[in-house]
Amino acid sequence: MKLIITALFAASVLASAPAMANLDLAKKSNCMACHTVDKKLVGPSYRDVAKKYAGNKDAVALLSGHVKKGSKDVWGPIPMPPNAAVKDADIETLVKWILAGAN
Repeated sequence: MKLIITALFAASVLASAPAMANLDLAKKSNCMACHTVDKKLVGPSYRDVAKKYAGNKDAVALLSGHVKKGSKDVWGPIPMPPNAAVKDADIETLVKWILAGAN
């Protein structure tokens, strides 16, 4: 019984680790200077982004391009600056996390 409880606890910790790691990656990549998970700051909240692009099969590629190259007139008059220094793999990880609800 102890083994089952220990295994379930370990599984729950491991399941939450990627979400925390992605929040940490967003902080490290300076995304949180303009975005939050659940409310508009300078840019839209991650949850609003997830809602807007829900069901869009091209969302990962589209948003990865916005992050890397910047964008304008997508969420209003304030442009998103390019983030050329962020690794492509990190951008894809962040975009997938955002599209999953940033949980």
